[in-house]
Amino acid sequence: MTRRVPLLLTASAAFAIAALGLAAPAIAQDHAMHDMPGMATPAKPEAKPAKKKKPAPVTAHEGHGAAPADPHAGHDMSAMPAPAAPADPHAGHDMGAAPATAPQGDGHAGHDMGAMPATQADPHAGHGAAPAPAATANLPQIGTNLPAGNAPAPPLPGDHYADRVYSPEEMAHARHQMMQEEGAQTLSLIMFNLAEYQARKGADGYRWDGEGWFGGDINRFVVKSEGAGAFREGVEEAEVQALYSRAIGPYFNFQAGVRQDFRPGPARTYATIGFEGLAPYWFDVGGALFLSTKGDLLARLEGYYDQRLTQRLVLQPWVELDFAAQDVPENRIGAGLSTAELGLRLRYEITRQFAPYIGVAYDASVGQTARYARADGESATTTNFVAGMRIWF
Repeated sequence: MTRRVPLLLTASAAFAIAALGLAAPAIAQDHAMHDMPGMATPAKPEAKPAKKKKPAPVTAHEGHGAAPADPHAGHDMSAMPAPAAPADPHAGHDMGAAPATAPQGDGHAGHDMGAMPATQADPHAGHGAAPAPAATANLPQIGTNLPAGNAPAPPLPGDHYADRVYSPEEMAHARHQMMQEEGAQTLSLIMFNLAEYQARKGADGYRWDGEGWFGGDINRFVVKSEGAGAFREGVEEAEVQALYSRAIGPYFNFQAGVRQDFRPGPARTYATIGFEGLAPYWFDVGGALFLSTKGDLLARLEGYYDQRLTQRLVLQPWVELDFAAQDVPENRIGAGLSTAELGLRLRYEITRQFAPYIGVAYDASVGQTARYARADGESATTTNFVAGMRIWF
């Protein structure tokens, strides 16, 4: 019994040592790298470890591509392959030339924005969006953005723009040729403003007033004629004028020539100077001075106005006044205002060139002329109902 006990103890010890030797590689596998050179063994935790502060949340892109926290941080990983970092949509991008927006906690915190120009906080900045209202306030004031004002209009240019491109001499010749073709043609017109039958007290009569011209816009030869008569008694008064007409403005012509009277009394020839044209508010006016070969000086003013009632119906008032500087007994003309004629005619324009009319005319002799008329057994005033036509071609 004494010898068998030590032998049993010796076998048991050998078995225990063998079991420990088999378990040693498995235990060493868990911390095989802990005792590697250059690495410090982590300190043993205390019985009551101090409460750690909660770390700030790490954004997806903090550190611009840094890997998330590793339970082996601080370990020497030189001998182990590094784990792959999570995919980052902005990793490796060169952001130096891209426009940056102000940080708004949009997941880009920590990026190096030092080389990027700062703009207003706008989630769409740099993507072609419209400028903010504050930016439009600084736009230049041009075109329709100009403020309202009362400045005068700029002056009209005094030169021809084409002269800046082409030779001024060639352009002057071209403009002259254009005026010859467009505004310097030779034209003509014949118009009877009055051609009427007059129903008078006693013998009925007739009346005419017309003119014709031949020439251009500037220079014309003009023939005028007017007169009146009674049926079965012949012409009571008649005259013809031959005139040179020169345009002195857009609306008026200067005229000079001769006038020949056939009735009443002995024939007279007059040197004539006058004007005719279109006055403001569309009044057709004319006037003339007549100097006879006997030294008699006469004058005349006349005018009419076309009041358009419809496109075809026109009301025309008419006035003609004759003056004399002295008495002319042989022609039964007294000094001063000698005669006056007032008329009102309503015409219907079948065409512009042909328009029949009806109306009333009042003739009056004044002053010494009226006394001459009464001495000859004639009335100083007459009222005539008229019907006629206005023709031009």
